[in-house]
Amino acid sequence: MNYSTRFWESIDQLVANAKVVIDRPAHTAHPRYPDFIYPLDYGYLEDTTSGDNGGIDVWRGSLSEQKATGVICTVDLTKRDSEIKILLGCTPAEMQVILQTHNTYTQAGVLIVREEE
Repeated sequence: MNYSTRFWESIDQLVANAKVVIDRPAHTAHPRYPDFIYPLDYGYLEDTTSGDNGGIDVWRGSLSEQKATGVICTVDLTKRDSEIKILLGCTPAEMQVILQTHNTYTQAGVLIVREEE
């Protein structure tokens, strides 16, 4: 069994069966940390659950096809948690910007890029 294929099919199913809610549009400030400006649209998948009991986080890029192009796994030492962030329709350059965003302060993240099928 190809676990990578199964993983991406599962991510696709989560995205297909949930509404993408963008509650932090690109170029807006974080509500609690006004010095942080979101470089791209950020939100969550409605009716899903993440490690912080909110919806699974998503970053939305500029590609017209909004399929999952990657996932970032994060660890936040301040919050003492770990989460995934699904990257929807992100270019390679956008994925690098998001990865840098999740490797600041007490956060660490790794990027898993979806291979072309």
